[in-house]
Order: sequence, then C-alpha cells, then structure tokens
Amino acid sequence: MTEIPPVIGTYMEGLKAHDVDGIGETVSDDLDFVTPTKTLAKHRFLQMLRALYVGFPDWHYENDPPELRDEVVAVKWRQGGTHTGTFALPDFEPVPPTGRRVQIPEQYFFYTVRGGKIVRIQPDAVRGGAPGGILEQIGIGSPPL
Repeated sequence: MTEIPPVIGTYMEGLKAHDVDGIGETVSDDLDFVTPTKTLAKHRFLQMLRALYVGFPDWHYENDPPELRDEVVAVKWRQGGTHTGTFALPDFEPVPPTGRRVQIPEQYFFYTVRGGKIVRIQPDAVRGGAPGGILEQIGIGSPPL
C-alpha cells in the first residue's frame, strides 16, 4: 500500500456523522473487529455502533491524520460522550442512562483494507480504551468486549 485508501476517509466521516448504514458500506461482509476478549463480525460491529449512538447521542470523535504502516492504516482517535440513552449491546443487559461522561484515552485503531473495503479493525489494547472502557466508565464491572 502506498497511499491511504479512500474507504478510510469515508469510514471516518461515517463515524463522525453516526451513519451506521454508511459505515456498513465501507466494511467487508467478512469484517473482523478484534478486541482483547472477542472478535465481532460485521453484523455485531454495526449493532455495537448503533447501541453506542443511542446510548450516547453526543458521542464524538477527533483524530490525527491516518498513517500508513506497512499493510495497515493507523488512526489515533480521541472519543467520548455522555450516557443519556439506554446502552443496549447485543447479548448484554441494557444499561439505563447514568448521565456519566465517558472519555476514552487516545487510542490507535488499525485498519486492514482489501478490495476497497475494510476487512479488519483492531483497536490498540490500552487501559480504559474502547470498546471496553466505555462500559467501565459507566459503572459496568467486567465488560464483555
């Protein structure tokens, strides 16, 4: 890879606009979203984003410019929001609004692109990082993510 694939910019714009359907168009049907405890397929990843934007309607993202690192694109994100809606992750008890403000520490996410689609997303494992740090900060003990 010699330049940042355009799909990365489209994906990033989708995150900032909370456009889950648009994000779905940027990721492969066989997407792997890899967390320290599990790997989510495309359907589960999109469900997680929908739950995030309902539970945290003001969720926002800031980022540094994407960086090429061999065959992956690295983006350093800063993200957060206020838990004012029900946060209902798949296979997890819904969490009613707590009013707590969540701020995720700076965290790199690594994206692998093939055939014009994102096939793998892997957040850097940082203490309090997304997605598990979101649950930790709203008072959930052992996050499932």
